Amino acid sequence: MGNTLHSVGDNVSYIATENTWIESKAIQQLQITANLPDMVAVVGMPDLHPGRGYPIGAAFFSTQRFYPALVGNDIGCGMSLFQTDIKIAKLNLDKFEKQLSTLSDIASMEWLEANAPEQMKSHDFIASLGSIGGGNHFAEFQHIDKIIDNGRFEQHGFNKKQALLLVHSGSRGLGQSVLRQHVEQHNHSGLLENTDEASAYLLAHQDALQFAETNRQLIGLRMLQQVKATGEMRLDINHNLVEPYTFRGIEGWLHRKGATPSDRGIVVIPGSRGDYSYLVMPNTNDISLNSLAHGAGRKWMRTECKGRLSHKYTPLQLSRTSLGSRVICANKQLIYEEAPQSYKSIDTVIESMVAAGLIAVIARLRPVITYKTSGECA
Repeated sequence: MGNTLHSVGDNVSYIATENTWIESKAIQQLQITANLPDMVAVVGMPDLHPGRGYPIGAAFFSTQRFYPALVGNDIGCGMSLFQTDIKIAKLNLDKFEKQLSTLSDIASMEWLEANAPEQMKSHDFIASLGSIGGGNHFAEFQHIDKIIDNGRFEQHGFNKKQALLLVHSGSRGLGQSVLRQHVEQHNHSGLLENTDEASAYLLAHQDALQFAETNRQLIGLRMLQQVKATGEMRLDINHNLVEPYTFRGIEGWLHRKGATPSDRGIVVIPGSRGDYSYLVMPNTNDISLNSLAHGAGRKWMRTECKGRLSHKYTPLQLSRTSLGSRVICANKQLIYEEAPQSYKSIDTVIESMVAAGLIAVIARLRPVITYKTSGECA
């Protein structure tokens, strides 16, 4: 671990090198969360940043009760990675951007009727399926910039000559409705395990997880159909959830709020939309509660971004990145909020996890084109 594991209390720590940007407010939120009843261990990841009351980029282990508020409103938010048949050498970026710019943010009911799984067609939130949503969610075509571990790269069926598609989204309005119902009934209190209230939440939570996973599959399908390509999913990981977990022989509940599981196989840790992403092989480790960073992590609050950047960059300038990639985002407020400058350096996040022995890097991925929204976010 070296000097990457920092203890800030009996049961509170965070993982970062000296080069990693960690706000004091985020550490304070870790400490506050650690004082919740029956909380046993709290760990911040290198992408740790403040949230609305609770930190983002962290994992929390409790016994006897769990806390839906720690999971938040986007239950099942996560990442899917598709290997596509798009040949990088033949990709015309102007044509590619034009094709994707005409993609509607919301899938039509006709499309959903033809493509959604049968069990989802009667879901109350079916109209949201196949849609990315706002905030930091995206779909991004990428190409292999550098292979570090060729054996693992080939073992998992990747092709360096063809583009990848990374989808980041979750349960949309469904997760929000589940959290709202919980807060209306229980405020931010936890739920005692083996109670009717806990069982009801876990049932709704499972529905939201399945919805989020299906949503990412359908987003990938829509994106690929739009550019007349095909692809196969290589991984799918949720990073907002709560689940039963055993920590050092103690049975309890593991909450992940913007924390990628390290016990599910290979994962992608994305940077900002103007930075690299990394394909990595996790090492299980209870020091991190078997969790990893889920991205670069915000450096600036959303409310700060436009004020910091609008006198330097136009929305058009922000749609072109220093790596030569392009961003489709017709929402002018969102393109400032999601500008690469508002995020931490992904390299420092990756370095922290490598130094802590949590991951081995397989490959570095370069963005080609990122889809956020073709209009106002729905």
